[in-house]
Amino acid sequence: MKKVKVRLQPIVSGINMPTIIKTTIFPGDSIESIIIATQVGEIFYIRQGVIGTFADIRQYILKLGGSSGGYDERGLLGLAFHPQFHYNGLFYLHYSVAGSQGPTAFSESFKPNPCDASTINLKWINREKQYDHIDTVEEWILLPNGQPQKRRTLLLLRRPFLNHNGINSLNFSPESGKLVLTTGDGGSAYDPFNLSQNMMEIAGKIIEIDVSLNTFTGTPPVVTRFNELPVPTQESLTVIAKGVRNITGISYQRFNNRYVKYAGNVGQDLVESVFSFVHYIPMPVTQIVRASTMGSELIQEELTNFGWRGWEGVLPTCVPRDCPANARLKEKTIAYYDETLSTSVQRLQPLTSYYHEDPRPDKFGGTALTGVQAYSGIGIPDLMGSVVFTDLAQKKANSPVRGVLAYTQVKADCTPNDYSVIETDHHFGSQAAYYVSLGANRNQTRLYLGVYNSIKVTDFNQGSVFEIV
Repeated sequence: MKKVKVRLQPIVSGINMPTIIKTTIFPGDSIESIIIATQVGEIFYIRQGVIGTFADIRQYILKLGGSSGGYDERGLLGLAFHPQFHYNGLFYLHYSVAGSQGPTAFSESFKPNPCDASTINLKWINREKQYDHIDTVEEWILLPNGQPQKRRTLLLLRRPFLNHNGINSLNFSPESGKLVLTTGDGGSAYDPFNLSQNMMEIAGKIIEIDVSLNTFTGTPPVVTRFNELPVPTQESLTVIAKGVRNITGISYQRFNNRYVKYAGNVGQDLVESVFSFVHYIPMPVTQIVRASTMGSELIQEELTNFGWRGWEGVLPTCVPRDCPANARLKEKTIAYYDETLSTSVQRLQPLTSYYHEDPRPDKFGGTALTGVQAYSGIGIPDLMGSVVFTDLAQKKANSPVRGVLAYTQVKADCTPNDYSVIETDHHFGSQAAYYVSLGANRNQTRLYLGVYNSIKVTDFNQGSVFEIV
């Protein structure tokens, strides 16, 4: 693969954590505006170089970073514009609700012990009391006077832990026309309740929502399982994938009258993974609930399965332990042996992977995948038709923190491929530069990078957005 060099062209700086970057055309307008959503709840637009406020929902979002030392994975998580936004003004938000905090299910981070069966088959009980917070998915409308207003709540989801709620979690599918929600497995580490493989659990899935259906029933119930949803809501939902740990949104690329779908699954300890798939068989939630009610087996072999928690990308999910005899070695014990075996054939293989430790000179040691975008432009010829991804912060000793840009090319049959690092000419000086988000315009001919100088959401106004050129 070619070595690619790019330049980071500044667009805006001095903003809060930029978690979502995309474009849209406002009603009555004729040109695209860049939209930037921050984790704390601001949504800005940039039109012809001028920045303005599209919406400010900070009052609706729970207080971030208080109990976690400033680091947080809650907040404004998803923003999607209806395909007909230019005409109907509809857009959709996913965020963590103010005042919805509950006691956490565990007081400390979980790690399974393969020798102790009690740590392998934990159950999430007392769900109405033991949870961290509530997330909401809502439909909003931009009124003719330019003011945004909430129209209805589509889902209210109770989440067991503060992390793994999805990243850039809402996008519309050009293939089905439906709103796509990527939920994350509920958090902590190692998916302690195995929510991602359980078909009745909403966590750990990629879900399509038919927003054309009228599911309005007032304020919907707060739920964790599909069978707790009202029937009209169940009828609007289909599951298109399971086995998700924490997905960095979903990107679509059209090839020969078919859509290739890309999703990045954030890793646990060892590896980060970018997945691609073309064909999928959506499973209606009504079918899932009906099978459970009748006690019948649900045929899941054809459902797209990312493999978590039995698999961390290309590797069996392992518990790493330091090796006292040699500091460079680690002992790795398969954590969920039975699940690793049972999902080994059914799971989707990653398109490309990169590791947290990699001594090869042309690779890097990563931390966490933060964005995946297909690129169809001609402005960066060597990237045309490829998939670009970002890592939060590469592991490098004795140097300021720097994120990483990389890319892979897609084979016709979507089989696994290697990746190459994208070199940038931008110097951030002595400040840290975490690459926190990756975005694109509507036809994927422009790429945008969100950078933050801190890992803490409570360190305000340290964000910048660049165009990759």
